[in-house]
Amino acid sequence: MTYLVPTDEIPAGRRFRELMNGPGILRLPGTHNGMAALQARAAGFKAVYLSGAAMTAQMGLPDLGIITVDQVAFFIRQVVRAAGLPVLVDGDTGYGEALNVMHMVRVFEGAGAGAVHLEDQILPKKCGHLNDKKLASAQDMAAKVAAAAKARRDLVIIARTDAAASEGIDGAVARARMYMDAGADAIFPEALTTIDMFKAFRDALPDAPLLANMTEFGRTPYLTAQEFQDMGYQMVIWPVTSLRVANKAQEKLFAYLAEHGETKGLLDQMQTRAELYDLIGLADYEALDAGIVATVLPTSDG
Repeated sequence: MTYLVPTDEIPAGRRFRELMNGPGILRLPGTHNGMAALQARAAGFKAVYLSGAAMTAQMGLPDLGIITVDQVAFFIRQVVRAAGLPVLVDGDTGYGEALNVMHMVRVFEGAGAGAVHLEDQILPKKCGHLNDKKLASAQDMAAKVAAAAKARRDLVIIARTDAAASEGIDGAVARARMYMDAGADAIFPEALTTIDMFKAFRDALPDAPLLANMTEFGRTPYLTAQEFQDMGYQMVIWPVTSLRVANKAQEKLFAYLAEHGETKGLLDQMQTRAELYDLIGLADYEALDAGIVATVLPTSDG
């Protein structure tokens, strides 16, 4: 079935919530465009993640909170339209204060998002695994969380805190409790650097759903989904992995093409035309088009 034919589908926020609260850890691979989302669905994933770092990087920009709500909505619509999966979206700092956060929630939910996470940095924000991050006050962040909860219909609200680096686990936990009281559905403790920190955060918040970030080349040790699950985490993201792999493949392609002036030597590394058409469902679109044309009949007095 193509996205052109409407269905009576359960709202994305409800579907995401069911997965978050279901058995086992919810695995959320980063899907930076519609093709990546289709491939993730084909691999069996039930939900996906849309990273701010991945969105900006594929635009040739750094992850400093400089893209707009409408630009992010374009990526949300693309991923949702392609795969039909509930998507968790990186909402950065909410693009402003309380009213801006409420606008973001309504735009993202209208674009098809199932969940969003907000962070307690101030602009210009940084990747969570970089140094010299500057934090908003816990009270200001809690106000944003409350605004997001007030604006949403079904959207799952996840509050991210980057406080562990500057305020320690105790400070990050205190912020997380305040954010949960303000209406957050789950907590994302960013840039924890040891297994003991992950365990301590879990122990301090026994009832809160928690999200772990398994990004490469960062401060967090490499852990598996099962290891996060064993520590009591409900969700894990691999935010930029698919983009990293795709970018490295493109880098090799362009170097090869520049040197050899041909691409035949790389055919075995390419997605074939048949594989592409099968993945994007070309035959379904052709069948839909042919079926509609067949129903247009001349009138009897024609």
